[in-house]
Amino acid sequence: MPVKSRYFAFVCLSVLLAGIVGMAQNGKSDAAKNAPPSADSSKPAPLPPERSSVTRHTLELNGQTIHYTATAGTLIVRDAHDKPYGSFFYVAYTQDDAVPKARPVTFLYNGGPGSSSMWLHMGSFGPVRIETDSPQATSPAPYHLVPNPYSLLDKTDLVFIDAMGTGFSRPVAMGTLKEFLGVDQDVLAFNRFIARYITVNQRWNSPKFLIGESYGATRSAALSYSLEKSGIALNGVVLVSSNLNHNGHAPGLDDEYINGLPSYAAIAWYHDKLANKPSDLKSFLAQVRIYARGPYAEALAQGQNLSAAEEDQVAQKLNEMTGLSVQYLKESNLRVPASDFRKELMRDERRTLGRYDARFEGIDMDAASEVPTYDPSSTGITGAFVAAFQSYLADELKYTTDDTYHVTAHGPDFQWDWKHTPPDGNGRELVPDVALDLGAAMRQNPHLKLFSANGYFDLATPFFQTEYDIAHMELDPTLRKNIRFGYYPSGHMIYLNVDALKQLKGDLAQFYSAAVTQ
Repeated sequence: MPVKSRYFAFVCLSVLLAGIVGMAQNGKSDAAKNAPPSADSSKPAPLPPERSSVTRHTLELNGQTIHYTATAGTLIVRDAHDKPYGSFFYVAYTQDDAVPKARPVTFLYNGGPGSSSMWLHMGSFGPVRIETDSPQATSPAPYHLVPNPYSLLDKTDLVFIDAMGTGFSRPVAMGTLKEFLGVDQDVLAFNRFIARYITVNQRWNSPKFLIGESYGATRSAALSYSLEKSGIALNGVVLVSSNLNHNGHAPGLDDEYINGLPSYAAIAWYHDKLANKPSDLKSFLAQVRIYARGPYAEALAQGQNLSAAEEDQVAQKLNEMTGLSVQYLKESNLRVPASDFRKELMRDERRTLGRYDARFEGIDMDAASEVPTYDPSSTGITGAFVAAFQSYLADELKYTTDDTYHVTAHGPDFQWDWKHTPPDGNGRELVPDVALDLGAAMRQNPHLKLFSANGYFDLATPFFQTEYDIAHMELDPTLRKNIRFGYYPSGHMIYLNVDALKQLKGDLAQFYSAAVTQ
């Protein structure tokens, strides 16, 4: 799927969110105030002072009381000429009375590109989390923030970072948003922020980790190599719902359908759409993987030369795995895009499925249309996350400002530069395959550990595609033992399923212990 198509649904939601958040904060309904900062403004932005709000809290976690400090603030980053050009907003949670050199620190962020870290911050590993009704749409306010029993604060300090143009992160002085909007530009800026943070907070000798979700995983893969070149060696990288290779798919390239098949099968299994539903999802998907990479890939490779008998055979097998009718599969030339699958699987019930999390169900006005008109897995949680974060920021973290918190940076001036310099430095790719960056980082730092977390019901970043990308990092056999995979009964935002979050926390607790004790 081309990059533009892959992020179309996200971009549409992002534009809506920017308006929602701007209107929600301080009653600012003026369009100019709601708009993200311009990428091409020639007027120098003032250089604000670095500021912070420091509060102290406790969290009961695994039978122990953790005393921690929350710091919501900004740090200035400087360009290659040592001139300030950006102010990053972050929220850090650090355990009190811990020895910094022995205490891990983890940098967390979402993706987009162009998304704030609000989703991970309020949903995953922070000391508090928002309760939702997932996989049902969450009811309107009042929302409930609760202590998070699955926080990672017992294993590591946490620093949630908002990408430039999101949250309260802004260009300053002569800096412009355009200088941050790109694969390499973004990685360089995050590199500079991390270096600044560990300098200001004296954390150079602390074990260091990255956790990125979605495009944040893309960032992490490239950032791991960038940091390695800067002398900042990482202990571990956690990829959550990752997309490592953004090269588009043209007609005749069938990776989208091959890599999506196991996710389709998992989703059909979840919604009881299989005629002979297997009892065990894990063993069922092992069979689907073999078929997808074998007979299915071979059939698609034949293109129009596939015989009618072979087409019938493949369609029947796909029907058994996906629940889609044989007739529909043949009419689709055995190739069903994710958007079509979301509409077709439950068409007989007049229901659509979520893109980020196919456990969510939606209702379209026109049940006969080809693709869903919205993503219920986004609309079902957005209001809760936005309102909860705004309230938490002011009430608990005591961070107040007249500025507008931008959930995303998307707007008329948001133009992402997809060019990327690969690790070998030979030319520039149109779009990145950052699995190569991560592979280079792991070769140069053979102690670097990698954990890949995947949701079974995620149609935005299918787990089979991630497996394929990681398998093509060209690692020596001695390094492959540093890689672990986790699979969870949830979607793109794994933490929306509390049972999945509990399982993920347990997996990461073991991962951190192994990555720190080497």
